[in-house]
Amino acid sequence: MKKIDQAAQFLAAHTQLFRCPVCLTPYASVEGHSLVCPNGHNVDLSKKGTLYFMQRAVASEYDNAMLAARRRMLQAGLFAGITAAFAAKLPASPQTILDVGCGEGTPLDDVLHRRAGHHDVAVGFDLSKPGINLATQLANDAFFCVADLAQMPFADHQFTAILDLFSPSAYQEFNRVLAPGGQLLKVIPNPDYLIELRHAIFPADSAHASYDNSNVLDLFRQHYPTATAERIRYQVPVPAELFADLMLMTPMHWGADEARLAAVKANPFPEITVDVTLLTAEGVK
Repeated sequence: MKKIDQAAQFLAAHTQLFRCPVCLTPYASVEGHSLVCPNGHNVDLSKKGTLYFMQRAVASEYDNAMLAARRRMLQAGLFAGITAAFAAKLPASPQTILDVGCGEGTPLDDVLHRRAGHHDVAVGFDLSKPGINLATQLANDAFFCVADLAQMPFADHQFTAILDLFSPSAYQEFNRVLAPGGQLLKVIPNPDYLIELRHAIFPADSAHASYDNSNVLDLFRQHYPTATAERIRYQVPVPAELFADLMLMTPMHWGADEARLAAVKANPFPEITVDVTLLTAEGVK
């Protein structure tokens, strides 16, 4: 079956998950390859089986090369400890999962494979159309779309779990789409995240030589005072053939000196530190 037909079947079975970004009315039906709201607004499936919900074009700095490098690093296990923690936090019952800022889709794919047999329903979205196109190449039953975090095209209280891995947050929107008693699982980097790369790229006196997550953490706790926090820290081997991908996959290189980047690339190190905090909050029952 073609991807567009598979996606139409998904939409027909799960129309209730989505709402029109124009009039904010829940979609009523699937007509052919289009999702149609009661007021006649429609959005059409692409040939890749995705929906484009954006009202205006938004440029993303994550280009195809960066996304491809990210996929190779993630498939080599860079985020395996994080996705294992996500999967462990989810109940044994079937979940309706929303992956916020899913990028090229590997983390959600890994979570779903870890939960094989749980009959989860999953939707991933991102601003990056190239990222979403890459996500559709993965072998899972998730549905992917291009959408805006600030105005998500999802109906109220439909998702039992929201996954947010390094993405910005729109807490009002999260609370709107999260089902009563559902979980928000947000991962933020700690100061030692990719610390070997950070120290190699930036001089000690650079503003980029260190990272502080306290503002993000404080804002989360303001919205969810009873949230729990769990530190996840581990080292991942970096094969020599993937070292260039490690440098390219992170926005860290955007602010770096080209000569210094070349010097770092010429002297790869064998492993990298993943150091993050997993924040868990429960939706209002």
